[in-house]
Amino acid sequence: MVATALPHDDGQPRALPLREARTRLTQIVAMAELTDTVTIVTRDRDTRPVAAIVPAAAARTQAQARADADRIAAVTAGWARRLDAAHQQSARRHAAELRAVTDALAAAWAELDRRAQPGGDPALERLRAAHADLLTH
Repeated sequence: MVATALPHDDGQPRALPLREARTRLTQIVAMAELTDTVTIVTRDRDTRPVAAIVPAAAARTQAQARADADRIAAVTAGWARRLDAAHQQSARRHAAELRAVTDALAAAWAELDRRAQPGGDPALERLRAAHADLLTH
């Protein structure tokens, strides 16, 4: 005896009695794999569900999903720590370079002040005003 194909459904899980599910198991599994169809298996004389045939992706347990989420959180935290360390290293390097530039600029202005009287050259005063924020640090 040949079983007829299962009728097309409207997206709702179909319910089949256990006896029919046994007969059509290969077909039900293929439909789950290819069309993401969920099939509910009931007892032969009872309409209450006892099992389900679902696509593999839908069968993930909460423990598996939680383990995946924990793994992703650990990887994300690792990258966040690396980025934070790189940011701190960059900030330290920037601060050291800024100190070196500020010290060199202060030395240059000290030499300029020694050679030229402050207020004597308007161009020099504009330049001093432009560097004022660096000279105060």
